[in-house]
Amino acid sequence: MPRLGNSEFRYGLVAILMHWSMAVVLIALILLGVYMVALPDVGFNTTKIELILWHKQLGILAFILVGARTAWRSANTLPTLSPQIPAWQQFAARFVHLVLYALMFALPATGWMMSSAAGIPVTFFGLFTLPDYITRDEWLFQAFIKVHRWFAYSLILLLVLHASAALAHHFWFRDDTLKRMLPATEDGCKDYENPGMANGEASQH
Repeated sequence: MPRLGNSEFRYGLVAILMHWSMAVVLIALILLGVYMVALPDVGFNTTKIELILWHKQLGILAFILVGARTAWRSANTLPTLSPQIPAWQQFAARFVHLVLYALMFALPATGWMMSSAAGIPVTFFGLFTLPDYITRDEWLFQAFIKVHRWFAYSLILLLVLHASAALAHHFWFRDDTLKRMLPATEDGCKDYENPGMANGEASQH
């Protein structure tokens, strides 16, 4: 049976499910955001308004997920990176992860503040409504739009870098970096949790 929590050498099932759930939500948010922004902002465009509402609700979901991921990450062992990876790449990987977490918090927060400045309530699938922490202000609304947009560009860039690095490690360097974030069989778990196999047979599965 797959391990729920992390071990020293790989991520557990809970972390894996959170990671890929977050990936799906972020991709949906990015695609939805790019599409709805491209729609003409003329008159009462019900389609664009509906997409914006969905974007906001998915943004809250992303905020909840990243909060849960952060709590789980802080309560669990953080797996060590493959010893095959050079020290500078390990530092870069940790740095990119930290910036990704910061952006995953900052984007929903700036979107929330944007709606507050516009005087538009933000609801989460009818379950609850977020409070407004700032008063209606057109200048702040425009400012948060710009900040939100640049945070989104930064997130897209880092996600592409993150995914490219994972694929490069899997197909080019052939280490276990990507496999650590994929469900493993019982035998696979044993291999990954054996330090002596970190560079040997385990990387060949």
